[in-house]
Amino acid sequence: MYDATLRKNCLGFVELLAQGIALISPTMTAALIIPVMYGNTGDWSWLSYALGTVMLVFVAFNLNQFARRSTTAGSMYLYICRGLGITAGAIGGWSLIWAYLGISMAGVTGFSIFGDKLLEMAGIHVPFALLFGACVGAAWFCAWKNVQLSAMLMLFLEGASMLLIMILCLVTLAQHGFKIDHAQFETSSLPLSGLGLGVVVAIFSLVGFECCTAFGEEARDPLVTIPKAVIWSLAISGGFFVFVSYVMVMATHGSDPALDKMDAPLNSMASLAHLSVLKAPLSFGAMVSFFALCLSCVNAGSRVLFAMGRHGLFHASTADSHESNATPHIAVTILAAIAFIIPTVGVAIAGLEPLDLFNYVGTLAAFGFIVPYIMITIAAPVYLKRIGELRNVDVAVCGLALVLLMIPTVGSVYPIPDAPVLYFPYLFLAYLASGAAWIFYVRFRKPSVATTIREELSLLPLAQRVG
Repeated sequence: MYDATLRKNCLGFVELLAQGIALISPTMTAALIIPVMYGNTGDWSWLSYALGTVMLVFVAFNLNQFARRSTTAGSMYLYICRGLGITAGAIGGWSLIWAYLGISMAGVTGFSIFGDKLLEMAGIHVPFALLFGACVGAAWFCAWKNVQLSAMLMLFLEGASMLLIMILCLVTLAQHGFKIDHAQFETSSLPLSGLGLGVVVAIFSLVGFECCTAFGEEARDPLVTIPKAVIWSLAISGGFFVFVSYVMVMATHGSDPALDKMDAPLNSMASLAHLSVLKAPLSFGAMVSFFALCLSCVNAGSRVLFAMGRHGLFHASTADSHESNATPHIAVTILAAIAFIIPTVGVAIAGLEPLDLFNYVGTLAAFGFIVPYIMITIAAPVYLKRIGELRNVDVAVCGLALVLLMIPTVGSVYPIPDAPVLYFPYLFLAYLASGAAWIFYVRFRKPSVATTIREELSLLPLAQRVG
């Protein structure tokens, strides 16, 4: 149907898993987010991560109703089309692009924060714009050149960083005699008022597991490997968060400053464990992990843009693939350019601090994930009923997932945050409204768009239900 195609059968389960874990970025949470969690839930931080993981597993179950049956590039966008129609699917895709762009910029700013720390150790100072350019330039090249190379690089970088953090945690546990920290299990200290907000933070730490579905056109045995990668990326990252937050809280009990005031908690843990020699490796691990995060977002977001472009929802050039690399090089270049320009303008012109910018773009991106998560959860039972495979358990999983998704939905706007975060929901809604207006305009001007998408949906293979 299309002249431009992506490289077939180049991503196995391991590479897909690497994409998912890199986008969730466990190192990011360990390096910067756990102190935020501790500020909300204190000694029960581990519980918030456990609850957040379980909640998103229900969303993953609904997503996998599609992933087990059909696959193509930018799959989640087309999954929503299958269940809720073309307009809803296009809005979901529009929202995903926002989400991947926001997280890619979080990767860029995180890379610069830890890159600056490393350079500071060596007595070197460079402008943040130069660090932004180094991160985005390298991510663009890897995404432009070879998706399999990108996946293996992300697997190595994120895996090495997680391993280093695990070593630090195990040494810390050994120094505490592997004793149970009873303070983290005392129900009298359970902060019920903060637990809801803690779950919101946990869910926002875990978003991105769905990105494996964007590589359906490039995966080997996609109806098996993609659903498996979705679940395992979520389970591995969630388990890592529970373990690391438990150890970090235990290690920093009674420390000054407290955990929620630390801007480099891993380095503080290393000092407390008398392993200051690990500070530089930990900072380097965090830096390369943030690079992997940026790369993963550029890879995943470009597949959504590519798929929407070849359906006529964006300029036809976004649906072009490189002649020899078989990558969506135009879409990759667009996303990489935006990921560089906005942080550079924010720091160099608006005068924002990179850490503030990291928090802002990460918060904004979270809205972009919630919308398609809700859409895919609703779409799953609708789709299953249409093909005659809906069961009562599927309805129950959908209902439970929707109820659980209301926690981050409400928690992102209430209690009412301070400015400028106060205005972020309105900014996202304006973006979503502009996308909806554009989609309606395109469908009005080019009725063939709907025909093209329907034709592709009718050609996607359906797997037989197992079990």
